Amino acid sequence: MAPEVELKLEVPPCGSRKLERDGAGRRARRQDLVSVYFDTARHKLHKHGLSLRVRHVGNKRIQILKANGQWAAGLARRDEWEKPIERDRPDLRAFRHTPLAPLLGKKLAHALKPVFQTRVRRTIVPLDRGESQVDLTLDRGEVRRGAKSARINEVELELKRGHTADLLHAARDVWEGVPVQFAVRSKADRGYDLVAGRPATAVRAQPILLAPKILAAEAFRAIALACVHQVAANAPAVSAADPEGVHQMRVGLRRLRAAMSVFSGMLGDPQSESIKEGLKWITGELGPARDVDVYIKSITTCIEPLRRRVSDSDLHRLQHELEAWRAEMFERAKQAVGSPRYGRLILDTLGWVVDGDWTSSDDPRVCALRERPVDDFARQELGRRAAKVGKRAKKIAKLAPRKRHKLRIAAKKLRYAAEFFRSLFARRKPRKRLRQYVRRLKSLQDCLGALNDITVHRELARDFVRERARQRQSAFAIGVVSREEESRTGPLCDGAVAAAAKLAKARPFWI
Repeated sequence: MAPEVELKLEVPPCGSRKLERDGAGRRARRQDLVSVYFDTARHKLHKHGLSLRVRHVGNKRIQILKANGQWAAGLARRDEWEKPIERDRPDLRAFRHTPLAPLLGKKLAHALKPVFQTRVRRTIVPLDRGESQVDLTLDRGEVRRGAKSARINEVELELKRGHTADLLHAARDVWEGVPVQFAVRSKADRGYDLVAGRPATAVRAQPILLAPKILAAEAFRAIALACVHQVAANAPAVSAADPEGVHQMRVGLRRLRAAMSVFSGMLGDPQSESIKEGLKWITGELGPARDVDVYIKSITTCIEPLRRRVSDSDLHRLQHELEAWRAEMFERAKQAVGSPRYGRLILDTLGWVVDGDWTSSDDPRVCALRERPVDDFARQELGRRAAKVGKRAKKIAKLAPRKRHKLRIAAKKLRYAAEFFRSLFARRKPRKRLRQYVRRLKSLQDCLGALNDITVHRELARDFVRERARQRQSAFAIGVVSREEESRTGPLCDGAVAAAAKLAKARPFWI
């Protein structure tokens, strides 16, 4: 078994041809590979994070088992087991000491069958990066299931020896030479998507598992990499104008910025500030698409009452104007995610997380924080943030909208922090208290979020009426919707007061 650290990039055909030409004089090796992937009819292996294939290389057969590991954007750390075999079907006896072991048995052996195959022309170029060795692998081909197929055009940079930072430096060299995008799906993922007929879909946050005694620096790295993965994994969905993809990418960005806030004592250097500014930029580019989409959905719920006041033709014009607005905002998000600036930001963020200036600061306070056990750090940070939220929540009935907004942000960061450190409180009693605490915190967030939406929608309504509404009836309809939303302010404020009172009675789970 050998651990893999790899970075996947998608490259257009013109870029792959350039990489092939560049590698022609650099000890490039070429292979034609056919890989047949095996699983049960219900994809039992895939559901357990495993992929099993038999690779055909000329007359040779090699069975390969891969287990999913930690991912961040296209950066992966996975375990792999290989063994030559004599036939076209896997020999399961070789996997007795692997993650496949709990699933082994006659039932699995009989149920395994080919589910799809990949055919690629592989070009491997070894790259020397100081003390590290990186293999650049270019794969061009297809994944196929019966009559259905999908193109494969990707670059994989695999760290054979040395430091992950050198792998990222090699990725920057590729990025400067050809247009590429991060790829977070493996060939196995592509195959299973093809079988299921799934398009690009939104990706939610992955669970974060932290060992209690790891250092705070290691914990931040694990949390930040998981957040970057959620951001980068949603790029295809954003490009496909999927509202949930935009939402989940924004969630990933908010979680990453919340993690930077939680660990801010380690991140006071200029490079960290530069990363923070970049994250604010892409968040700002995605924000209008999300805000307008939520606003239009709120308008849609009011369409039926509007029919008594506005004609069907006027409503049709209004809906047309709103959809054009939505399309414009989603195109803005798509252009931002497809831009070189976004690509560099993700690559720079990965490099910063893995080996940024914050990791080598000699400031005594930063050093002490980096080397602090994470369970001790988490308890203090959660207690500090909970006290801050509790103090503000006591005055919630008297808070002006601006201060109420600050309370909402503080509550959101506290909830993200609770999710980041959830695995540290796995014993029965703390786990039960954590669930109750997060549930009550979410109730407060929901009320404050709905109040914030009303404020945002008020501004959007003004923009729409001033710049986009071409018919007087459209402006009238928007006014009706705004009044309907404003009427909910009182009940939502009451709900926030009640939620804050319940949160104040929740027992701390971190003590």
